[in-house]
Amino acid sequence: MLKVKSRTGESVQQMVRRFKKLCEKEGLIKDMKRNAYYEKPSEKNRRRIRKARRTASQLRRQT
Repeated sequence: MLKVKSRTGESVQQMVRRFKKLCEKEGLIKDMKRNAYYEKPSEKNRRRIRKARRTASQLRRQT
């Protein structure tokens, strides 16, 4: 659960902006978009495989 405490002299717009940044950093927006529609199990598996390949190729480039 994300909490944003107000700082002294901070406006509501600034607090909302900080909250949005925290949500984006935690990946909540991405999760909400992904759960907004049904994804077949085969499509989930394909997405996971693509992600694994991407991370493996990035690790190879670093070494």
